[in-house]
Amino acid sequence: MKVAGFTFIRNAVCNDYPIVEAITSILPICDEFVVAVGQSEDGTRALIESIGSDKIRIIDTIWDEHLREGGRVFAQETDKAFQAISQNVDWAFYIQGDECVHEDYLPFIKKQMYAYLKDDRVEGLLFKYKHFYGSYDYYAESRKWYRREIRIVRRKLPIYSYRDAQGFRIDDRKLRVRLINAEIFHYGWVKPPIGLVSKMQNFSLFYDKNAVVKPIAADVEFDYGNADRLIKYEYTHPKVMQKRIELGNWQFNFDPTKRKINLKWKYRLLQKIHDWTGIRLFEYKNYRLIN
Repeated sequence: MKVAGFTFIRNAVCNDYPIVEAITSILPICDEFVVAVGQSEDGTRALIESIGSDKIRIIDTIWDEHLREGGRVFAQETDKAFQAISQNVDWAFYIQGDECVHEDYLPFIKKQMYAYLKDDRVEGLLFKYKHFYGSYDYYAESRKWYRREIRIVRRKLPIYSYRDAQGFRIDDRKLRVRLINAEIFHYGWVKPPIGLVSKMQNFSLFYDKNAVVKPIAADVEFDYGNADRLIKYEYTHPKVMQKRIELGNWQFNFDPTKRKINLKWKYRLLQKIHDWTGIRLFEYKNYRLIN
């Protein structure tokens, strides 16, 4: 069995993406790793090269500025990385620049890839998600956020990235997948307030053609209302994230226990049903789950 990792990135340094941590978190179970590096002004290519692994192959790309609306350019860059993977690869492991996998999961993930290698019904493997928010000490739960996504797909299939690179498709249909008991740790919302405001502005450029970036005051505050619930995280983070966590120098001045959640009654009811049963009714699923 041969496994390839793949991802895309641009301006990782100035936007403070943990891309090195993302890549190195799954590198041990990959035979090769393709990184599509978009034209950058901050040494992103040198950053990827500094990992120093002969498994990594960089492809230099130019982002299509006409695909900014709807985040479509993210999907196109994902496709470029996927198409550059060697043809003899069995499984392709996708990781985005603000995601990591805990090292404790790696042996299990590899075992799952072996288990489904000969089962052609399985086109991909589905992961659970932990969305850390505001701090490394809390993760968020919300019906507005995806709780599962496909991160491993078969290389041999005509797979392409969907919409803004949150999922995959084959001929406009959802992939048939197996859910595995492993998590992706998502750190995209763990930044100081100024970093989160900057993130929102930069992201808006890829979803709204009329968006503009404005100067940000050093003492800017961020509205942490994007999560319906914050839960204290009591376990360990991936080892590759430890240095970044130790260097964190901002105060998360937000008490999730005192926050008033302004949810409509139907969403409150759906949340209670999920709490009681573990079933998330009417959930959008970017995949087709098979038994």
